[in-house]
Amino acid sequence: MLILLMVIAMMHASQESLFPFTNKETKMNNVELKVFMDQRTRKHTLIAGSLMTAVGLVGIFLPQVVSLTISVLIGWVLVLAGAIAGYQVWYNFSHNWQNWLKPLLLLLAGLLVMFNPTAGAAALGLLLAAILLLDSYANFTLAFMLKPLTGWGWMLFNGIVTLILSVLIILGWPSSSPIVIGVIVGISLLFDGLTLLILGWKAG
Repeated sequence: MLILLMVIAMMHASQESLFPFTNKETKMNNVELKVFMDQRTRKHTLIAGSLMTAVGLVGIFLPQVVSLTISVLIGWVLVLAGAIAGYQVWYNFSHNWQNWLKPLLLLLAGLLVMFNPTAGAAALGLLLAAILLLDSYANFTLAFMLKPLTGWGWMLFNGIVTLILSVLIILGWPSSSPIVIGVIVGISLLFDGLTLLILGWKAG
């Protein structure tokens, strides 16, 4: 999700100080990504990617076991995702308050679901569909900001997958079951984590 937007926003904001040239003079390439990530974000990007991938897998497989408490579990997944996003912001560009919007959104959504699980699958599905739509937009923005940097295609693919997942929730609304919604959220988080891992790995 949004962790990706934070990473690229930081890269875009820091580009002038790290690389004394403009996009018209040269294009960002693997070497530039490697230098930047080694200095600022590679370690924390890999950590965040690993954690997000793990949380995504939990979201995919755990709903099949505990369907009666899926709303609370989805809430925990969102809270964990928000905490991971906050971790990424804290260690890389906490000076920009706008970068805290996504972590706060995830945390608030997670807490709302956790403390009001009786709100029903309909309200939960609509909320998550909106979050995924915003996430998809962020991924598309990220991809074209990075193009033609290595990894931009995977980010674009992540945006497409997230958009499809959001549409699936909307098409099934309001009858989408909590289990289906939980799996969809897990898939979205899994792709976010894999994208971060690929970005960090390509910079190695």
